[in-house]
Amino acid sequence: MRLNIEKLVYGGDGLARLPADDRGPGKAVFVPFVLPGETVEAVLREEKPGFARAQLDGILTASSRRVDPRCPYFQRCGGCRYQHTDYEHQLEIKAAILKENLRRIARLELDTELHIHPSPPWHYRNRSRFRVQAAPEFALGYYKFSSHELLPVEECPISSPLTNRALAAVWQLGRSGYVPPGIQEIEFFANSDDTQLLAEVYGLPETAAEQFIAELKLALAEISSLVFFAARPAKAEGQGDPKPLGGSGNLIYATELASYRVTAGAFFQVNRHLTDELVDVVVHRRGGARDAHRTAGGDAGATGTALDLYAGVGLFSSVLNREFERVIAVESSPTSHADLLYNSPANVKAVRATTEQYLENAAGKLRPQLVVVDPPRSGLGERVIKGLVKLAAPRITYVSCDPATLSRDLARLLQSGYRVEEAHLVDLFPQTYHLESVFHLVRWPHEQR
Repeated sequence: MRLNIEKLVYGGDGLARLPADDRGPGKAVFVPFVLPGETVEAVLREEKPGFARAQLDGILTASSRRVDPRCPYFQRCGGCRYQHTDYEHQLEIKAAILKENLRRIARLELDTELHIHPSPPWHYRNRSRFRVQAAPEFALGYYKFSSHELLPVEECPISSPLTNRALAAVWQLGRSGYVPPGIQEIEFFANSDDTQLLAEVYGLPETAAEQFIAELKLALAEISSLVFFAARPAKAEGQGDPKPLGGSGNLIYATELASYRVTAGAFFQVNRHLTDELVDVVVHRRGGARDAHRTAGGDAGATGTALDLYAGVGLFSSVLNREFERVIAVESSPTSHADLLYNSPANVKAVRATTEQYLENAAGKLRPQLVVVDPPRSGLGERVIKGLVKLAAPRITYVSCDPATLSRDLARLLQSGYRVEEAHLVDLFPQTYHLESVFHLVRWPHEQR
């Protein structure tokens, strides 16, 4: 069938409409790998009461913004969704999607500029995870688009150059018979200047991986640390405890603003070019304010308390400490919390707790001047929103990786007396539909300190 693409929606698909009939207006149909304004030929693959999904069968009228994808696996791989358009257009699409979610869910029309922070569009990822297949023949790659079937991949243009070298090394070892059947996944995490790798190998507990590990370290001298994670039984959640097989089991990720220890299994942002940019935007609002005391050692005049929730390894608290007399950083993951303790300067208190638990216990006892929240895709949730409202901090900075849950949470915070002072789109994920945003909220009425 012929479809006219109206716009792109979060998730990467284009939105079109089926023809109206006697049952009412045409339902929405979602088509991948298209662009706004295009006319396409598509085949319906799934139809539900409220919407349908279709597979692209051909481009009848192409957008002027359509380009040839750089990656030979594009449209087959489940990763990138925007390689068929130029990078400037990708940013325009993401900004439009973010604003539409704010309007539709939060009933918010931004009355302030949305600041856009672009990234180098290629080779930006410091972390990449590859699926391993040992039989009937060795293969290494990602999942196919909309599938859990392996797509063999021998290069990845959004992964760092060193990661691509590691990918090639594992392919060579696999073809030479050094990769044992029990290995299921391999993840590489590169430091900020792409000169060292932390390798994480995931496999069955009985896997005899010693020879493979030894050969991998010989093939790639940049591997400074290597860890094996044994899979847990099928009914158990998560992964087994890490077993270091070489090195310390962590990587030191040093940027201009701070240095972070990141242990295998801990979360860290994936864009190696925008780490400091993101921290700047969060800590200094408009960003770029890296004067001498901020980069090299602290501010003797810093006062007040900042609260860093979902703190991870201390990405923000390690720099917030230069702006505030005291910082309380809260993290629930034992792995990330151990790194947070290691990375925390003297005036940062690292607390191991869930955000929900901490806010319930802190009610009435704490009066921070700033609260930074960086939740997972699921957002803050009702308990955290209630805790933040009771806390009544003059400022909240919300770091989000999902525009829908961000908009849901902003709606509650705006109803509770906050307003948006600044909005930023920090593009940590070029070529993909994912988008990172930072919203600075101020409690009204409140004068900027």
